[in-house]
Amino acid sequence: MSFSKERPLVLVGAGKMGGAMLSGWLAAGTDPEAVLVVDPKPSTELLDMVAKSGIGHAEAVTDGLKAGVLLVALKPQIMESVLPSLAPAVDDRTLVISVAAGTPVAAFRKAFGDVAIVRVMPNTPSQVGRGMSVGYANDRTDGEQRATVDRLLAAIGASDWVEQEEQIDAVTAVSGSGPAYVFYLTEALAAAGVKAGLPEDLAMRIARQTVCGAGELLYRSDLPAAELRQNVTSPNGTTAAALAVLMEPETGIQPVMDKAVAAARKRSQELAG
Repeated sequence: MSFSKERPLVLVGAGKMGGAMLSGWLAAGTDPEAVLVVDPKPSTELLDMVAKSGIGHAEAVTDGLKAGVLLVALKPQIMESVLPSLAPAVDDRTLVISVAAGTPVAAFRKAFGDVAIVRVMPNTPSQVGRGMSVGYANDRTDGEQRATVDRLLAAIGASDWVEQEEQIDAVTAVSGSGPAYVFYLTEALAAAGVKAGLPEDLAMRIARQTVCGAGELLYRSDLPAAELRQNVTSPNGTTAAALAVLMEPETGIQPVMDKAVAAARKRSQELAG
């Protein structure tokens, strides 16, 4: 383990993502005395969690603090101004983890020096323990530290790794932005139901439950998505008729999804500078 009471896990920022991780860590049995939350404007929920669990809280990095793990969960637009204030808590034994979008490893190396740094792209289903997080580790990060990252991310869902930092832009476009694509699919399916004659509220309930149920089936099944699709599709049936439209090579979902992911990846590259 890369953190302890003496060299704690320091969570900087306890918003939706940081708060979800914190709740998951405590539920998984992490020693609350080995966790310190740094947040200058703590929410009522955070203060309640501090009071009930025994985790530490500070409005800023305190003198003498050295983090075993420093996990930064801040909005990217304030990162540049905040990182220098965190530097006193970092030494050559600290593992730095960022879950902030659009902030490259180079920004943390500039602030903290040549230390172990892991850049993680999570997504919003992390708030319900069904997230997908993908990390990139710099060459100072060893196997034990990677294992620590995996354990911390397990609190909010599944995790995996890429070996080139540039791949994080593609990850952002697929899993980071991906939940919005699914939500929009739900909107579109409901709207199509209305056009087909259903009441608006019923169409949305049907679309929402269908998307949630299909996702749960995919989550629980060992079968590939393509095979699950084929299992629903009877020859010359209603699903086959719909899929003939959705899978049309020039105008179907695939070419549209290709363009959407490419646009998101490009924007991720622009934000990272």
